[in-house]
Amino acid sequence: MSITLPDGRTLDLLDRGDGDVAIVFHHGTPGAYWRYEPMVAAAVDAGFRWIATSRAGYGGSTRRPGRSVADNCDYVAAVLDQLGVERFVAVGWSGGGPHALACGALLAPRCAGVITLAGVAPFDGADAAGFDWFDGMGPENHAEFGAAVEGEAAVRAYLEPEREGLVAITGPDVAASLGGLIDEADRRVLTGEFAEALAESFRDGLRVGADGWIDDDLAFARPWGFDLAAVRVPVGVWQGDQDRMVPYSHGSYQVERLPDVRAHLLPGEGHLSIPLGRFDQVLAEARSFV
Repeated sequence: MSITLPDGRTLDLLDRGDGDVAIVFHHGTPGAYWRYEPMVAAAVDAGFRWIATSRAGYGGSTRRPGRSVADNCDYVAAVLDQLGVERFVAVGWSGGGPHALACGALLAPRCAGVITLAGVAPFDGADAAGFDWFDGMGPENHAEFGAAVEGEAAVRAYLEPEREGLVAITGPDVAASLGGLIDEADRRVLTGEFAEALAESFRDGLRVGADGWIDDDLAFARPWGFDLAAVRVPVGVWQGDQDRMVPYSHGSYQVERLPDVRAHLLPGEGHLSIPLGRFDQVLAEARSFV
């Protein structure tokens, strides 16, 4: 389904369940609203309402050029208002992590807590803090985010050809398409229904164009619009040491700077294995916030 926002833009949306508290799930980069049925069903069975949108520029969601990470909170609040939802926990996977953290900074106390699953750390200010944002990333992400730092023209030139390889991707192709971005921990889980769901998210998010992907990368490379210190709600940070998309150090960096944090810095886990294998624990943590 889609929803029309007060500014006239539309967002693609999945809304499941009737719990009093919602899980607002922020998808990865690139992608579309996350609809992997075992995770959705687990959240609904745990008493949550599952609300997931495709960020601006992905799928049928209207582009919002120049958007910051913080800007997405306007859309989250508008969606919740239209759906009549008062309280939520923001859960963000990968590129969705910063957007979940923004909810904790800017939409509290309506946002009761945040969980990031292999979430990206701030790029702005990293050098001054002695944090090598690129260290440990696979070569593809070095190239992609290096282009994003140069600006829109450079990242568009890099991502447009990449999009062509993803708009028709199928589940069995996903592992090969990710190349040096995954290690053995992630290769083991990229099978069956989970791989198909990831492929569907890529296809759906990029079916109209690469704008959402481009705007995500640019938003990560700029100031987010809030500081980690401003996230005053409890945050669960889940990060694996086998992650080559968003390295372990990103989780450590956030753990050191978030005021109210539950650290889950896990040996042997990758970028994809955490949401697949640890989601029952994630839901239990989300329930503890409300």
